[in-house]
Amino acid sequence: MSTDAKTRKPANTAFKQQRLKAWQPILTPKTVLPTFILVGILFAPIGGLLLWASDTVAEVVIDYTQCENAGVNYVSVPQDSYSTSFPGKVDPVEPPAFKAVPAIQEGPNATWPTTKCTVKFTIPDTMKAPVFVYYRLSNFYQNHRRYVKSVDAKQLSGTARTVADLNGGSCDPLAVVKEGDAQFPIYPCGLIANSMFNGKYPINVAVGLTRTYSFSPFLNPFDSTTNGAHPYLLSETGISWPSDAKKYGVQTYPDLSQIRPPPNWIKQYPNGYSAASPPIDVSKNEHFQVWMRTAGLPNFRKLYSKNTVDALQKGTYTMDINMNYNVTSYGGTKSIVISTVSFMGGRNPFLGIAYVVVGVICVVLGLVFTARHLYKPRRLGDHTYLSWNQNAATNAAMTNAAATSATATGASARY
Repeated sequence: MSTDAKTRKPANTAFKQQRLKAWQPILTPKTVLPTFILVGILFAPIGGLLLWASDTVAEVVIDYTQCENAGVNYVSVPQDSYSTSFPGKVDPVEPPAFKAVPAIQEGPNATWPTTKCTVKFTIPDTMKAPVFVYYRLSNFYQNHRRYVKSVDAKQLSGTARTVADLNGGSCDPLAVVKEGDAQFPIYPCGLIANSMFNGKYPINVAVGLTRTYSFSPFLNPFDSTTNGAHPYLLSETGISWPSDAKKYGVQTYPDLSQIRPPPNWIKQYPNGYSAASPPIDVSKNEHFQVWMRTAGLPNFRKLYSKNTVDALQKGTYTMDINMNYNVTSYGGTKSIVISTVSFMGGRNPFLGIAYVVVGVICVVLGLVFTARHLYKPRRLGDHTYLSWNQNAATNAAMTNAAATSATATGASARY
């Protein structure tokens, strides 16, 4: 057994005694001014490239929030409620319009009254594939802390979570349903699932049952001259991230009567879940997977469908939308967005503008500071007098003096 006294004193190395050499740049006009100008020269062209890429994106945005008040005849969409952006020069077109008619929406085992909004819009120039259709919401804060955490990952992965598992968990206050003295787990639980956009999406149901849509699965030509009178088909597969799809599994509850749908899904499931009216298959329902990836800003868009093969020919089209989602209660809006992409993604000029502005500012400041330096240069100090430039003997003496002082004050008595 060793008789050496134990010590916590760090080893006498440059690393443990904080004697590593450090590089401290000395900022002088000769180094700073060229850096300013170089950054400006690099940023400005990059910003121009980003702006050019954004301008090559064709996009149509139509706010249909007020469609329910339009009536059965087409009414022009207010000018501040739509925008169109197409590369190059395009001919002016008629503003979009919408109309609303009462309708009955059918679910797997239920029907309910709704309003069908038909939006008519004109594509002034051919939109090259791929073409993407998004829904856009404003003033919807999916980034609220309580909202973001209101989900049960184990339940969505396929684990049958009981009332005891969900009570007091992250899904509160939408974890369980009380019916008299009994409690039943909600599937899928949480605020995110409960607020799923438009409530009704294509549901994976048995063969022969009706599939219903919130957005029409195609763009219908308004007249025979548009797209040869053929509907422009949209696909609703491949819209979620593959990494997201891995998070979801088939529910494994043995008795569907022992689970309840979220409160906002009651229209689809007025009698709850059953073999004839099963819950959605979250492992295959990509609309659900897209919605569950929460947005970081209150104004956001989410992908609904796409066509990666066919170009969208110029002409006038209509799109049917079931008005199931109330956004006016919280002062929000809802829009449809039809867009192409560039090599940099969708239409977003902000990043390009930011690069150009930073580049211009750097060049201007660099030139101003250079002129100031040439006109009246400032006398610089002699950096050889800085402490880290002194000779090794001086540094060693300072280190020994510091160690002696620390011993004298009893600082080493702890070891």
